Amino acid sequence: QVQLVESGGGLVQPGGSLRLSCAASGSILSINTMGWYRQAPGKQRELVAVITSGGSTNYADSVKGRFTISRDNAKNTVYLQTNSLKPEDTAVYYCNLRNGGIGWFKDYWGQGTQVTVSS
Repeated sequence: QVQLVESGGGLVQPGGSLRLSCAASGSILSINTMGWYRQAPGKQRELVAVITSGGSTNYADSVKGRFTISRDNAKNTVYLQTNSLKPEDTAVYYCNLRNGGIGWFKDYWGQGTQVTVSS
């Protein structure tokens, strides 16, 4: 099993910044992908950004140039630096870790952290 603990959400004004963190523990494979997804009220959960254990990244078009994902493999921790926040970034942000191999994968999720962008 894998446990994910998120922190760093909160209330911020438009144009502000937040740094989200997610620490993983448990049965973590050396090759994995960690990332952030978000879900706004009435909408489906969507990918925000992911990063592989090798450092490759992928971002949603809506956050490119504003958000930066990074990770510390020694600490099994992933970070999401969010800048120039907009009201439409308001959502519950979920940390994800994907363990996988050839022909299989398993997803683990954190409990979510609320990000509210409002004046």
